[in-house]
Amino acid sequence: MAESTVCPPFRLVESRFDQGSFFGRLMHFLNVIDPRTLFVSEKRLNECLKLLDQFKNGSLPPGVTNVQLWEAQKIKQAIIHPDTGEKIPMPFRMSGFVPFGTPVVVGLLLPNQTFASTIFWQWLNQSHNACVNYCNRNATKPTPMSTFFQGYLGAVSSAVTIAVGLNILIKKAEHFSPATRILVQRFIPFPAVASANVCNVLLMRHTELSEGISVLDDKGNVVGTSKLAARHALMETSLTRVVLPMPVLLLPPLVMAILERLPPLQKHPRLALPVHSVVCLSAFGLALPVAISLFPQNSQIHRYSEGVDLCVFLPGCHGNRSQWAVVRRDMT
Repeated sequence: MAESTVCPPFRLVESRFDQGSFFGRLMHFLNVIDPRTLFVSEKRLNECLKLLDQFKNGSLPPGVTNVQLWEAQKIKQAIIHPDTGEKIPMPFRMSGFVPFGTPVVVGLLLPNQTFASTIFWQWLNQSHNACVNYCNRNATKPTPMSTFFQGYLGAVSSAVTIAVGLNILIKKAEHFSPATRILVQRFIPFPAVASANVCNVLLMRHTELSEGISVLDDKGNVVGTSKLAARHALMETSLTRVVLPMPVLLLPPLVMAILERLPPLQKHPRLALPVHSVVCLSAFGLALPVAISLFPQNSQIHRYSEGVDLCVFLPGCHGNRSQWAVVRRDMT
């Protein structure tokens, strides 16, 4: 009885936490990015896989608790790709996103960058993102490598172009004082990364606009495909790709601008880089899950408000199905 109040009954593949609330989504994503799963041994992983297979086959040994089952599923989902069944390389797991991505963020936000360093860090960031996206892709429907490569090239090109272009504009702005110029330059990574994220989404998923995407009713049943639902999903995904980098790329420059005015850092300027790294790690590890949790992974659209198009693509528009259609939205 005590366990059920703390830990819900185990459900295979589903989330342990309520995805309908912000707190539930926050706890879910903290679980997803938990870096402790990077240190799980091969023996422990095999034990978890065996336990989940026993649950699926109805042959669980006595004494196994819901807590053990949820922990086994967490470890499996952190390491094993759900479609291919293969192990995801450690640097590209979602649980490795913060520890392996933090050095890149630190590099992106370094002050007084040259054109060469700006290009390098933007390229490295987009390359890391591309590898994470590919290793955690939906593999149920094969996607040509040319599509991933197209998205990668578009993201790198847009990020580098905007970052370098804004740097040139700021350096030519004669009315900026040196201190103001350095402060403004620290915020350049955000528009560059945000635009690259949107570019990547549009290049990777533009075919959905012509082919439509699957829509579900309120019970999770696929009821058809819709082009308008695809447009709705792409717009929301693009918006999330703009919002998610905000805390990671905007908070550290603001915090560092304040900390650098304090006597300890002015007296010991060599401490600036370690402090900067800690600030970036904190923003990445704490603010990112909060930002992700603001957006439900499923979105709803009222199908009657969309007119004929959805009535064409959704079976039973005139029947007794629910008047809401659910659109799945990519959160990676």
